[in-house]
Amino acid sequence: MNILDLFARKTRMPAPGAALPGRATPIVEPGLHFVLHRALASPYPAGLETAVFGLGCFWGAERAFWTLDGVHVTAVGYAGGETPNPTYEEVCSGLTGHNEVVLVVFDPKRISYETLVKRFFESHNPTEGMRQGNDVGTQYRSGIYVSSDAQRLAAERVRDLYETELAKSGLGAITTEIIERPSFYFAEAYHQQYLAKNPAGYCGLGGTGVACPIGTGVAAA
Repeated sequence: MNILDLFARKTRMPAPGAALPGRATPIVEPGLHFVLHRALASPYPAGLETAVFGLGCFWGAERAFWTLDGVHVTAVGYAGGETPNPTYEEVCSGLTGHNEVVLVVFDPKRISYETLVKRFFESHNPTEGMRQGNDVGTQYRSGIYVSSDAQRLAAERVRDLYETELAKSGLGAITTEIIERPSFYFAEAYHQQYLAKNPAGYCGLGGTGVACPIGTGVAAA
């Protein structure tokens, strides 16, 4: 397979029914957050909500959220494809359809969902399709995976506002997919909070430098 064929395969979602078979059992038992020292998996405390975002390599993407006040815990994983309980190597093959994503558990009384979406858009370039910088493949696509009508409306509103700002700076249309939240599969333990464990580790994320024009804080909800 030449480099062009490999590039094309990695940037094309597998046909329905053609994804790798995966497995019936999870590949990992989620533990504690390395920075926040809270359980990665549910049940979470009452009153908290969840959000799921894909914005390139999930190492840097996760760090963009765990630093926010009002975020209870974060975790990295896979979502958006067909393969159940995939491994990292399977996702990187381009044959699962999964995206590298971040699960964000947050307190809506302290931080709004819109504020999380703002951080999402400002932390990467949402115009690049199946890539993020030098990272190429379906697992690096920009995505917001919503669990309610309210989340969808908020995500679409912020997207439209940000697209207008990007156009002023000469950037193209946003390619972010906004879809109903699919199954989330926790990634392997060594990926969780990777940049806290490896401060000099790779981070391929780079925003556009364009600010997202919404307010911050709970008042934006």
